Amino acid sequence: MGFYAPAQIVGDARKHGVEVRPIDVNHSRWDCSLELSSGPYLAVRMGLRYARELRNEDGAAIVLARGNEPYDSVEEIQRRAGVSGRALDRIGQAGGFGSLKLSRRKGLWEVKGLGAPALPLFAAADERAGKLRPEAVEPEVALPQMGDGEEVVEDYRAVGLSLRAHPLSFLRDELISRKMITCADLRDIKDGRWVNLAGLVLLRQRPGSAKGVMFITLEDETDVANLVVWTKVFEKHRRTVLGASMMGVRGQVQKEGEVIHVIAQQLDDLSGLVASVGNRTDIANVYQVSRADIVKSAMTPDSRDLETHHLRRNPRGLHAPDLRLG
Repeated sequence: MGFYAPAQIVGDARKHGVEVRPIDVNHSRWDCSLELSSGPYLAVRMGLRYARELRNEDGAAIVLARGNEPYDSVEEIQRRAGVSGRALDRIGQAGGFGSLKLSRRKGLWEVKGLGAPALPLFAAADERAGKLRPEAVEPEVALPQMGDGEEVVEDYRAVGLSLRAHPLSFLRDELISRKMITCADLRDIKDGRWVNLAGLVLLRQRPGSAKGVMFITLEDETDVANLVVWTKVFEKHRRTVLGASMMGVRGQVQKEGEVIHVIAQQLDDLSGLVASVGNRTDIANVYQVSRADIVKSAMTPDSRDLETHHLRRNPRGLHAPDLRLG
């Protein structure tokens, strides 16, 4: 993905009329693949690799065992592919059981109900019958449905993006009350104007050649905004810069042709606000950043802050090497 987070690439593709389809245990390969669609372009099916913490070998086993015969149940996936409950849990967290007519919550319930691999006696009986039969029939359980906001937050936590909606679309009224514009509004703002805006942190870059300057990409439901954070501002707001999953910024617009930056002067951690969308408390694990983000453990407090360091002494400084293309 280079310097772009998957959410940015998917968003841009959809804006250009490309249909992007979710992870599905009966349709996804390990990498993204192309599928026929009714539109002018082929559709993109997201690969199993985007299910957070799913191992390559488990994904390969699921695809290989599936072949041309789709799975009919979660138990069948376990028995045909020989994968662990942990692997199926990762797919369930990503909402990957859609073709089995299972919601995220129902799919995870099915995963939790799986037992150990089939005993040899049952496996032999299945082989003679030529089909897999469930070892037990459980009564139907009415599980509470997840709200729209909760589904979106879970998408970001498990996949890093959502094809349903953007978390900030649920917060727009609150942000308007705080007099924060959208990222798309930047196109109509004059050079030199001061603005307030907010977005999810997609990318942080601090190239060694930039002399300590950090570049941050924020995303809301309308577009992205590129921030320039000078060294003094970075040091003043270090914890917010390195730890926030959602950030509010006050800064000055800088335009050169069609290139737009916001020179940040004030940064606020709004992670608690975005966590409220899905009523989650594990804020640091909800939103993933791009692999181009060179700040290690960026979603946790900075270990160089004396307040968070148990020895109350400065550890060795972090070296951020140049980012190079190619």
